[in-house]
Amino acid sequence: MKNLFLASVAIVAISTAASAADLAPYTKAPAPIINPGVNWSGFYIGAMGGYGWSDHVRASIGGLTATGSTNDINGGFGGGTIGYNWQMSQWVFGLEADAAGADISDSDTALGVTLTEKVDAFGSATGRIGYAVGPALFYAKGGYAWADNKISASAVGFGTVFSESHFHSGWTVGGGLEYMFAPNWSGKVEYMYADYSNETYLGAFVPGGIGFGAAFHTVKAGINYHFGGPVVARY
Repeated sequence: MKNLFLASVAIVAISTAASAADLAPYTKAPAPIINPGVNWSGFYIGAMGGYGWSDHVRASIGGLTATGSTNDINGGFGGGTIGYNWQMSQWVFGLEADAAGADISDSDTALGVTLTEKVDAFGSATGRIGYAVGPALFYAKGGYAWADNKISASAVGFGTVFSESHFHSGWTVGGGLEYMFAPNWSGKVEYMYADYSNETYLGAFVPGGIGFGAAFHTVKAGINYHFGGPVVARY
């Protein structure tokens, strides 16, 4: 009886080991670790603000133009941004438009008369190309620029005696760094250079008027919200 019991135990043990061996090759392998990446494709909107200062100004009269370097026209600005990105591998292509209200100005007083030059608003419509490295996007951009500029004069005891605004067109180029710090949210820092063409002022006082144009540097920081497809992709 004892020998029969031991033989039964041995048979059960051998059968169990064989079954385990048969099942081993079919054990499911652990799931691979999937690394997250950032998808920049889609629409976005944002807010931005910064500081601007003049690089040079141009004045023309009677067909003659004089250009002078100055950073005296300066001040802050704030506004908004809208754009769209297409991403192919690590390359990102986009279109972007922005606009800002500004207080970029300079005033000079002589003989009781104060002359003020002020950029009230400006903006751009640009193309953008960038290279994505993880959540960071390094980019360059360039295109059309515009500015709403006002020149005014005031005299002691008379108030404002002259004020004239003109819309200036031009071009802009620059670049920056954008970083996706949370799902759908990115922050950016950006530098731009813009050159605005001459427009004619003081036509009612000076025969032929006086042409005025200028170029500016701007630095800005901003935050964008991204719509559309998933911002966090998997590969």
